[in-house]
Amino acid sequence: MNKEGRDMDAHLEIERIFRVLLPQNGMSVREQQISLCHKMLDTLIQNKIALCDAGVGIGKTYAYLTACVLLKKFYSSGPAGLQPVVVSTSSVALQEAIVGEYLPFLSRIFLENHIIQKPVRAAVRKGKERFVCDVRLAQRLEAVEGKKKNSGQLEALRSLRVYYDLDSVTGLSGFDRRQVCVPKVCPKDCSRRNTCRYRQYWKEARNAEIFVQICNHNYLLADAAHRLQERQPLLNNYRALVIDEAHKLTAAARQMYGQSLTAEDCHELCTMLAQEGRPLAAQRLRERFSHLMAAVCRGELLEEVQRMAFVLTADREAALRDCLSLLRQLQKGFFLPLPHGLSYRLERTEQLLNLFFTGDRRYVLYLQYGKDGSPSLCAASRKLPEQLDRALWMQNVPVILTSGTLMAGGSFDRTKQIMGLSSHRRLEDFVAVSPFHYQENCILYFPEMVQKVQMGSEQEAEYLAEQICRLVKATHGHTLVLFTSYSLMGAVYHQVKDRLAFPLMEVWRHSQDVIHQFKQASNAVLFAAGSCWEGVDFPGDMVSSLIIARLPFPVPDPLSEAEREQYPILQDYIKAVVIPDMQVKLRQGFGRAIRTEIDTCVVSILDRRAAPGGRYHRAVLETLPPLVLTRKIEEVEKFIRAKKSPDYFIR
Repeated sequence: MNKEGRDMDAHLEIERIFRVLLPQNGMSVREQQISLCHKMLDTLIQNKIALCDAGVGIGKTYAYLTACVLLKKFYSSGPAGLQPVVVSTSSVALQEAIVGEYLPFLSRIFLENHIIQKPVRAAVRKGKERFVCDVRLAQRLEAVEGKKKNSGQLEALRSLRVYYDLDSVTGLSGFDRRQVCVPKVCPKDCSRRNTCRYRQYWKEARNAEIFVQICNHNYLLADAAHRLQERQPLLNNYRALVIDEAHKLTAAARQMYGQSLTAEDCHELCTMLAQEGRPLAAQRLRERFSHLMAAVCRGELLEEVQRMAFVLTADREAALRDCLSLLRQLQKGFFLPLPHGLSYRLERTEQLLNLFFTGDRRYVLYLQYGKDGSPSLCAASRKLPEQLDRALWMQNVPVILTSGTLMAGGSFDRTKQIMGLSSHRRLEDFVAVSPFHYQENCILYFPEMVQKVQMGSEQEAEYLAEQICRLVKATHGHTLVLFTSYSLMGAVYHQVKDRLAFPLMEVWRHSQDVIHQFKQASNAVLFAAGSCWEGVDFPGDMVSSLIIARLPFPVPDPLSEAEREQYPILQDYIKAVVIPDMQVKLRQGFGRAIRTEIDTCVVSILDRRAAPGGRYHRAVLETLPPLVLTRKIEEVEKFIRAKKSPDYFIR
């Protein structure tokens, strides 16, 4: 069959598949899904790079997996035709859903309709640090035998005799995890080489029958680095790449192409030296690291994680010089030879500290402080777009990048810029609009009288507290309030905690238990910040009122200041970077409101800059789907009364 015939047959299959796959969907919704799958398949067939902004509920995962299966069915000639595809995601939850739900369901549909002859096989690919080294586990268990140790952590450690995937075990301490994971370089004379569980996993994951290789963005970039350095790839050679949750790719690249050093890293390095029979060297290095951390430490409790530009003061310069001198001695053989893994760690640490000592302009050098004031020395590459281009886009492989937040203000310009895609001839973009009926099921509220208050003041907290209490009463609880900072969240919480008739909860970092309690409470009020702006699902009536306290503008830090240097005029920087980044974050927050086709919600933005007549009102409207606007609290209450069942008000 010629190419035109194959193309026609492949696209006809899409029509048939989606009518069987999602029969419960309405005609208009299904047509949108079919159109999306057609575009994704064309991207793969024509060896394009596509940016796909896919709204909530559009079914993009089904679309790209179907496109990949049809690519295999109709375009399998030649060596490349036998190669698998790669799906890269940011979250473990999505990886598990693809393996445990999407692909088994699709396989069954494809088999029943005689589209494929065998089930679609998939494997999740992870780095060595995610798996147990049996030798190191035995050593660690022997080391803690008879010693005082947290019972939960000890139980988790012992369970690794059965479970080899570290992600499947809860309660494991970070230190234990690093002590028992597979090392970066395995010794060739390992006594358990033939029975190693990690090697068995590696062999199974590289099986030629595996069609979908699933990994996270860091693993994808690590594989790309191996290929550029002509080292053994981590992934099997692949014919197509899908990057889901693509808005998280740049954060992974910043981590991959940057470097950092924490006090915990220093402690671990010294412990490794001592375990190799170098107690004196370990003690000397520990003292020098201690001086370095003291020179950069804030020495105070902080409300939030902070980043500050690194300044090379006299005491920091002296501490860096002392650390570098000893690290170089250790590598040059002033002491007995060291194992390869430890030598590599020493070399990487020396290279990082040298960046700070010399003020290397290839990197943005900054200090990141935790809430306890503990410092991390961080070096972020200034060349992320070029590095992504070289690693991924210059390879002759079709790529689909998809997410619900790739556009900002109706444009892909910001995404193209930060991902190094601005000048690519293979690039195309398309939008898959959410099928949800936002104008019927959602209204957008701005307070009628927006008080002009100084941000960060006590008056702002009082104003927000008053507005939140009015809205919570109007919507009978069921409220999620998103803040841009934990300090503001705490100040407003203090103002409202004794004024609400509904359960009030706060989510601080990693408080999954609180989120679970909120979901169980049904009519509670949840104050949240940070990661709760995205990736948290509140379907149904759990969140019938979403309140955004402030527009989520990015907080100035050394990374944003470095990007600011590229623009001669501040207004150009605000237009090209600050507003698009705010719009992306706002879309992520808005996505907490309507999660299913039948959800109904009031979305309120309390920032006066967003209200009609405000400086960023137009930017807000460009970001959100078309919505009915109101400035009257009575309209909010009327909407809720009209949309909710009687049970909603008596819970």
